[in-house]
Amino acid sequence: MQIKVNGKNLEVAEHVTVQGLIQFLDLGNGRVAVELNREILPRSEHDTQVLRQNDIVEIVQAIGGG
Repeated sequence: MQIKVNGKNLEVAEHVTVQGLIQFLDLGNGRVAVELNREILPRSEHDTQVLRQNDIVEIVQAIGGG
């Protein structure tokens, strides 16, 4: 199915969760913030929130530095 991730179209499997998408994108266990269809998705929902056709996902990775 088609979704949009950070402004780019992406083909993903049906019934994939947000956590599955994070793993698919190889973002590992890093600290990420996820917005799904313009609403912040709590980390506690990443494992259970199933993505649907045409969802819009924004993922921001926290990067340390100084």
